[in-house]
Amino acid sequence: MSLPPPPGSYGHQPPTGGQPGGGAPQPWSQQPYPGGPSGPPPSGPPPWGPQQQWAGGPPPPSGGGKAKWILGGLAAILAIALVVVITVLVVRPDGGGNGPSNTGTNSSGSEFASANDTAPANIITEDPTCEAWVKLSRDYADSTKTIRWADRDSSIPASAWTPDQRAMFEAAGRAMTRAADQTVNLVKRTPHRTMRELYEQFIAYTRDFVKRIPSYAAKDDNVVAVANAIGNGLNNVCSAISFGSAPPVAPLIAEPGPPSKISPLGDPKAPALFLNTVNSECTGWSSMVAKFSKDTEAWLTVDAKIPATEWTSEQKAINDAVIPIMEANADELERLGRASGNPTFEDIAILAAQYQRAYVTALPGYTAPDGFLAQSASFMVMTIDWACKAAS
Repeated sequence: MSLPPPPGSYGHQPPTGGQPGGGAPQPWSQQPYPGGPSGPPPSGPPPWGPQQQWAGGPPPPSGGGKAKWILGGLAAILAIALVVVITVLVVRPDGGGNGPSNTGTNSSGSEFASANDTAPANIITEDPTCEAWVKLSRDYADSTKTIRWADRDSSIPASAWTPDQRAMFEAAGRAMTRAADQTVNLVKRTPHRTMRELYEQFIAYTRDFVKRIPSYAAKDDNVVAVANAIGNGLNNVCSAISFGSAPPVAPLIAEPGPPSKISPLGDPKAPALFLNTVNSECTGWSSMVAKFSKDTEAWLTVDAKIPATEWTSEQKAINDAVIPIMEANADELERLGRASGNPTFEDIAILAAQYQRAYVTALPGYTAPDGFLAQSASFMVMTIDWACKAAS
């Protein structure tokens, strides 16, 4: 799993692939830990649209690519290569962060460490499951690399597979099942409700895709796209901790209101999809994604790896102008989430809004690691957008 570049607007292709229109993205490829030869995380967010693979730790993009959340072309990316390439998280040995945010002390005897977490969805500054998630991601990356998963043609249905293609999908399915099985313990051990929900939904969408493999059709890409977005979202949340971008800004952001409803605890081995049918807010969500893409076109032209201290006067003006756009969009993310009537939808939407607000707070002094904040928001947005597509 390799980390896509930190974000900008709802999109930007990761340096390792994920091209729309059927180009198969790379599988979870490895990258060095932070502090290693590759340095800090990439500098720009992924698009709110094309399926993103789990890429590896976050070195800065070598070509100066704009890691912005490009939303454009969402509707056109239906033939996305089926790849579960989750960004391999880069976690510092000390775990990073200033302490748990939004954690609940489990005094109820529940097997879930997050059982008592009823606080608002908010920035995560520390989580004890991040390093385990990194290992899981790496192992999956190694498995898919050996079967050349990134080279498959995801447009071919199971009914037309050659023996080799069938063997590849079946091997990928076994690797996905292992990853989902290993994530079960993380569901129970994270002290954060939102992290638990993301782990649960990763398991749910991964298992759902594996079940579809025997009768696979191109539309099933939407299911794996949800799992990919969740995996990348988790990777970026953890990278924002390990690279130190989340802890300094978390206290500067107003806490959102309490959740409308708390998602119920269930069987961590077989969680349900959070969207089995199209939610009433899916149309509004899709429109919001498209509008944000259009409104941030100028911002997407700025090279995301350039720190604020090196912006030209024009680049500074563009970044200053995008702040109110992002602030308004964060409010819309939260509004749609609360209107959904779905506790997991709401938590993911508000989590996206909070990470976007964190990015806005960091933007005047922007440096590459701040991209993980925007990228976290971007993948949360894509999680809901692809889940709406999969449900339809």
